[in-house]
Amino acid sequence: MNDFFVILKRFVPPYKKYLALNVFFNVLSAFLTLFSFAVIIPILEMLFKVREATYTYMPAGSGSLKDVAVNNFYYYTQEAINLYGPTVTLALLAALLVVMTGLKTGVTFLASYFVIPMRSGIVRDIRNYVFDKMVALPISFFTQERKGDVMARMTGDVGEIENSIMASLDMMFKNPIMIIVCLVMMIIISWQLTIFVLILLPLAGMVMGKVGKRLKRQSLEQQNQWGLLMSNIEECLGGLRIIKAFNAERKVRERFHRENQVFYRLSNRIARRQSLAHPMSEFLGTVSIAIVLWFGGALILSGVSSMNAASFIYYMVIFYSIINPAKELSKAMYSIQKGLASMERVDRILNADNPIKDPAEPRGIGRLKGDISYRGVSFSYGTNEVIHGVDLDIPAGATVALVGQSGSGKSTMADLLPRFYDVAAGSITVDGIDIRDMKVHDLRALMGNVNQEAILFNDTFFNNITFGVEGATLEDVRAAARVANADEFIMATEQGYDTNIGDRGCRLSGGQRQRVSIARAILKNPPVLILDEATSALDSESEKLVQQALERLMKGRTTLVIAHRLSTIRNADLICVMHEGRIVERGTHEQLLSMGGYYSHLVEMQNL
Repeated sequence: MNDFFVILKRFVPPYKKYLALNVFFNVLSAFLTLFSFAVIIPILEMLFKVREATYTYMPAGSGSLKDVAVNNFYYYTQEAINLYGPTVTLALLAALLVVMTGLKTGVTFLASYFVIPMRSGIVRDIRNYVFDKMVALPISFFTQERKGDVMARMTGDVGEIENSIMASLDMMFKNPIMIIVCLVMMIIISWQLTIFVLILLPLAGMVMGKVGKRLKRQSLEQQNQWGLLMSNIEECLGGLRIIKAFNAERKVRERFHRENQVFYRLSNRIARRQSLAHPMSEFLGTVSIAIVLWFGGALILSGVSSMNAASFIYYMVIFYSIINPAKELSKAMYSIQKGLASMERVDRILNADNPIKDPAEPRGIGRLKGDISYRGVSFSYGTNEVIHGVDLDIPAGATVALVGQSGSGKSTMADLLPRFYDVAAGSITVDGIDIRDMKVHDLRALMGNVNQEAILFNDTFFNNITFGVEGATLEDVRAAARVANADEFIMATEQGYDTNIGDRGCRLSGGQRQRVSIARAILKNPPVLILDEATSALDSESEKLVQQALERLMKGRTTLVIAHRLSTIRNADLICVMHEGRIVERGTHEQLLSMGGYYSHLVEMQNL
């Protein structure tokens, strides 16, 4: 249960007001429960004619608070019998019991009323924290995690926290208060019997604890399996075209059914163990009542206790009032164990270390020139070193192209510049300032990206082009789209710039998607541009339109181009050929051709 209180310590502070009100009304509810049950004693004594004594009114201060309250209550009851008769008095006491119970239920509702905003607020905060952390984490984190599993943690695990830990909050605050208040009253009535009860209840609790011990571990297995299922679904949806093209429907169905069967078995085990909580607590509660009934009866019959029959019945009513909260508490603890397993999975995201950090004393660039230098840069994915001590200078306003076969490290070189990853050795500088000495936000504000896969969002043309740019007008957007050769086809759609382009721009062709992403980069107007194979996936006609847009975009900007199609970088100021993580050749198109080396070979292969 320590983990549960750690969670409360982390997430409850913003909701202290609601917690205080909930505790206050729970305490009030517990006292009203006791006093409403206290009305039962005179009713029982009147029915069974146990008490025949005569009472006189006791002023406040003439005895203990308990003695004065009890005496005066009997005094007024006796007066009512004399005035109205026993039947009417019994009806009045019954009405008092109803009023007290009405007050108790009203106060109980208020306790729940004030805990609900806290419960919902904590779940909302956890979702926000997870999403914020997910956005802040570096790309390297998501190369090691399954996307479907991350989605499962944000949906299934957070939902489980809501359904188990947060749903149990009310019980966790209400039931202990009820148990403590009832125990205090039981000690007042009979300390001997209460000592016996305090020995008995922990024994029952230990039995319950043993049953629930394995629940958290099994729940963790279940949530991990759910993450695997979500990954399976996400991969299937993303690769549906390939699955159908290769007639692999049966293969993916069998894999999903197999994993779903594992989830089914785990769910059965957990549900059965959880369903054991109620019957077991019911049985142990009945056993406890039977033992207390025997022991208390023995005390009264032997004359050791000062209780009479009516007080003993009231004691048993209070004891029974503890059994219900104790059962709910045990049920809540079962649920919390399940939720803690989900919280453990969510914490893997919340506690994940982000190595891409802002420096303690960041440096800024005053008047940007745009000179970029790579000095002795090395980088590894795990133990696999993909960049080996590279030196490269990109002068301000120049276009430098990186070419080479797949896996030579070109895209990694581009990813290191905006700090999607940090270099393992060496340094990268902009205008002489190490990029690690700059704020990540300031560094990336200098750069625009156009990638091989145009990453668009399920939104309008306008919102996709203005993505990350504040305060852009429609005229600004249209101007950027004209430069990108995109205005014409956008205006031809049914709602122009307010047309929704579908999931990942699925309503557009590849060339149209790329031109929208170029328009987005143009609107940002960055001084440094990174083009990662921006035309490699296009047909000749689309490539021509996109290339025209890129040439306009590159004008006057420091540009790093990653290219497979060598025809697109003929006019670059410098072409660097990469092979196995090293720059093996550098020069202009003509200079590299005259060398007759790697570049010449690549050109010949493409001509063929």
